[in-house]
Amino acid sequence: MQVIKYPKQKDLEKLLKRPSADFSVIEKSVQDILNEVKKNGDAALRKYTLKFDKAILKELRVSQKEIKEAVKSVDKKLEQAIEVAYNNIKKFHRAQELKEKKIETTKGVVCWRESRAIENVGIYIPGGSAPLFSTVLMLATPAKIAECSRIVLCTPPNKEGKIHPAILFAAQLCGVNEIYKTGGAQAIAAMAFGTKTIMKVDKIFGPGNQYVTVAKQLVQKDGVAIDMPAGPSEVLVVGDESCEPTFVAADLLSQAEHGADSQVIFVTLKESLIVKVQTEVARQLKDLPRKEIAAKALQHSKIILVKDKSEAVEIINQYAPEHLILAVKDENYFLKNVMNTGSVFIGNYTPESAGDYASGTNHTLPTNGYARVYGAVSLDSFVKKITYQKISTKGINNIGSVIEAMAEAENLLAHRNAVNIRLKKLKSK
Repeated sequence: MQVIKYPKQKDLEKLLKRPSADFSVIEKSVQDILNEVKKNGDAALRKYTLKFDKAILKELRVSQKEIKEAVKSVDKKLEQAIEVAYNNIKKFHRAQELKEKKIETTKGVVCWRESRAIENVGIYIPGGSAPLFSTVLMLATPAKIAECSRIVLCTPPNKEGKIHPAILFAAQLCGVNEIYKTGGAQAIAAMAFGTKTIMKVDKIFGPGNQYVTVAKQLVQKDGVAIDMPAGPSEVLVVGDESCEPTFVAADLLSQAEHGADSQVIFVTLKESLIVKVQTEVARQLKDLPRKEIAAKALQHSKIILVKDKSEAVEIINQYAPEHLILAVKDENYFLKNVMNTGSVFIGNYTPESAGDYASGTNHTLPTNGYARVYGAVSLDSFVKKITYQKISTKGINNIGSVIEAMAEAENLLAHRNAVNIRLKKLKSK
């Protein structure tokens, strides 16, 4: 990891630059996949499954028999762990169901807002070197609570044409049974445009590699909503003399092992922590199965020494990390002043892994600086808010002249007349 001591404010933008992938290089390839799926449907999905996943598929949809067999094969200890995580996630997202009040803005004018589920949603679950069954819980649970009428799950099969059993177990636990064996950009295309087997959806959720990311961004142009722009995983840890270097190193590596393009940053207020954390990172890295991936991520990761808390906060807000860990004594200062981050983990005994799996918060978070404008996936991600208003005769009398004046000033006379005709009716009674 690169060490930077007391950086100047003018250098922060360059210093905090993320490792960037040139998506323009693959955009044409992704667009070609989208076009072929749009044209040839299921045949294109089978073609790309054979090409990328080396699997020959008879049926794209996972059968109930396959689901039952997979569920039986899940290790009992893992099964119990998934159930605990599911219940915590459900509890946290269920609490987001808030009934809003009706507000009388003017006498006789009542306004309110209600949530309505997005009817058809699609969930993409990566299934390569790290099959993310935890993401099934994170996306399907709030979708079910929101009462989305149809939840489609797409995930790539292995060479035998099978889906990872833990993914299927998590899906059936959440009540999702429309599951398809297709991955990559072609899966995004299937959910966006529809095929003979897979009906199109209205909004697509889920992480993925650069092909999936580009595909999601491209289908937006065709009117399909997505959860958020996504990029490689990242974490920023802030530590002072109260932090545990072994914990900091473990947290940095937990994100570095996601991918070679991940980035981890340690911001410290104490210089002696630099060597301690570096030593721990090197020691723990040796034992990781994904050490080669993590080592590549560490090459463009950084340790930054700052003078005080305000400089640390400035770096956090400028970087806008996906995950922020506060291993500091004065956590309240940071909680008050940090404005840009996806999810915050407070104290030495709150690892980022807790949010990834089982604490209850959602791990689908904005990356690549998008935490400046996006928040985590939540119950609200699966609904739209419809506003309502009801105006009585007294109400239209109270605000009618206001509407007329504003409409006339904008030269929208039909708007004015829609009010005026009602006021005249009331006067004639």
